Amino acid sequence: MGELLRIRDYLAGWSTSPFAEFDGAPWIATQGAGRLIRAALKSLTSDYRLHDDIAIHVSAIVEPGAVLKGPAIIGPDCFVAAGSYLRGGVYLDRNCIVGPNAELKTSFMFPGSKIAHLNFVGDSILGSNVNIEAGAIVANYRNECEDKTIRIATAGSVIDTGVDKFGALVGDNTRIGANAVIAPGALLAPNSRVGRLALIDQSPAGA
Repeated sequence: MGELLRIRDYLAGWSTSPFAEFDGAPWIATQGAGRLIRAALKSLTSDYRLHDDIAIHVSAIVEPGAVLKGPAIIGPDCFVAAGSYLRGGVYLDRNCIVGPNAELKTSFMFPGSKIAHLNFVGDSILGSNVNIEAGAIVANYRNECEDKTIRIATAGSVIDTGVDKFGALVGDNTRIGANAVIAPGALLAPNSRVGRLALIDQSPAGA
């Protein structure tokens, strides 16, 4: 069933992004984030400042004290705050915000999405206009399990991803409240609403 799960059904912008030709499962996209982002670096316009494998659009603001480890693409009008930490292959489309002391690891963010502050988002794909309030976490690893493989209970069946690192596929216009926890392997449909302090766990044991 994992092969039938299409990123573009959750994110309208995927089809017009530099990754449009990739039509695999979201956890395969995040596993290959470094490769996908390095390939996209080759097609950027001269409006980007390129340093090694990090590209920052001339209209983006990266405050002093932010740490960026490539490969990374920071798109037009993005804001990356002091104290934030971006690593492991990161893509920010236009008008994205990564707030103070937030960590974004091996993830894609699409236009207008925001991570407030004091967040961790790992191995995830966030659609357009996603808003993650302060302290909310998108976890990417089943530390509590002996078998770390991420499995997802959805539509009456279980997807075995075959990977041990995957956070979430978060559809366009989703809102995640402060201090919520999204457990590894979540699939959040467009326009989802997650309350403050909520736990979303779609593993077979937690569903």
